[in-house]
Amino acid sequence: MASLSSFLLAAAVATLFVVGSYATELTFKVNEGSSATSLELITNIAISEVEIKEKGASDWTALKESSSNTWTIKSGSPLKGPFSVRFLVKNGGYRVVDDVIPESFTAGSVYKSGIQL
Repeated sequence: MASLSSFLLAAAVATLFVVGSYATELTFKVNEGSSATSLELITNIAISEVEIKEKGASDWTALKESSSNTWTIKSGSPLKGPFSVRFLVKNGGYRVVDDVIPESFTAGSVYKSGIQL
């Protein structure tokens, strides 16, 4: 017969497993103020150091955090999609999502990253 302490330990481990395995898919919502020369992304999960790479570009361009989970880039010329996004997860590690924002993005649309955080 198992002791009460063994039962409590098993219950605690099971709880940690359930809580630890819960993940949410990161999404990028294109905010209503976005246009051909401005892109504002709202994430559903806190991330940091967000950058985009335009179609055909070799370099990443940093976005500025304008408010919590809202990232903005303004350009003097039209932005060229589709856009890949690179970001730092607050609990560690860089992630890249290729071509997540399409060339003909729609303001108000939500685009799924396929990454569970």
